[in-house]
Amino acid sequence: MDYPIPANTEEILALRNSSVNEEIIAMAIAGVVQMARQQGKSLEELTEGILQDDLVLDLDRRKWLSELITKAWMILPSVNDEPE
Repeated sequence: MDYPIPANTEEILALRNSSVNEEIIAMAIAGVVQMARQQGKSLEELTEGILQDDLVLDLDRRKWLSELITKAWMILPSVNDEPE
């Protein structure tokens, strides 16, 4: 299935109503990357936020997620690169 990349926090939160699968996770990551870019955040700022202490993920999982975010950042077109 092709799902649109979430464009805002509400759309990402709406994903909670979907069955968890690889596509849903990829959509959420892509949405977070795109929203961070729209807010003018750098990759470093985004990954720093992911690596901060968290009650949900342990340190190893936060590092793994940070690596996924970095890969998504590198392969997704920036907001400025997208056709209008």
